[in-house]
Amino acid sequence: MFPKTGGRRVIKVLLAEDQTIVRRGIVALLALTQDIRVTAEASDGAEALTAAMTGDFDVALMNIRMPHLSGTQVIKEWAGMGKPLPAILLTTFDEDGLFLEAVQAGAHGFLLKDVSLDRLAEAVRVVARGERLFQPVLTERVVRVIREMGKPFQSAPSPETLTPRERDILRLIAAGYSNREIASVLRMSEGAVKNHTSSILSKLGARDRTRAVLRGIERGLV
Repeated sequence: MFPKTGGRRVIKVLLAEDQTIVRRGIVALLALTQDIRVTAEASDGAEALTAAMTGDFDVALMNIRMPHLSGTQVIKEWAGMGKPLPAILLTTFDEDGLFLEAVQAGAHGFLLKDVSLDRLAEAVRVVARGERLFQPVLTERVVRVIREMGKPFQSAPSPETLTPRERDILRLIAAGYSNREIASVLRMSEGAVKNHTSSILSKLGARDRTRAVLRGIERGLV
């Protein structure tokens, strides 16, 4: 599946970023890992689309806003050719509203540009495994606020384990999306989302969505 170096499998990344200094910084960061390398680079959306069609890579890491074509448009163009693009989109704090559009277009992940190396590397690994990473910008904001506040309440002693689908829904709740929007992203009925949400509240011992998010963050579920 992936080539090996030093006994480890290497995940090959296509990096598309129009800001040269940011692109070089990401390349340098990923070079610090033992299993991830940037093997192709693009400085705008058009180059990214060409590289996606001709390059040999496992994960595309793209700025959501680029000249010529946005990261979302690149994903849509690729999907139009019948090929899902395993892509993680990079964003900044003022682009929260693009998350839903990006996921609906087929993005596999969504991260802040100032994400830590550990988080970035783990996101690449998750997408390389064929999984999706719902990590909305608002979740990052909430995490920072909660860390500053400290624990806001006593935790339930033995919470039940959330299913993968429930964790996805909890992360989208943390991003501020409605049941209807979550249903659209996850391609399920609004009623099913409501049922999963009720299960999440019960398992986390939370009486509302806000407290469920806080408990989820405390336990590393969000």
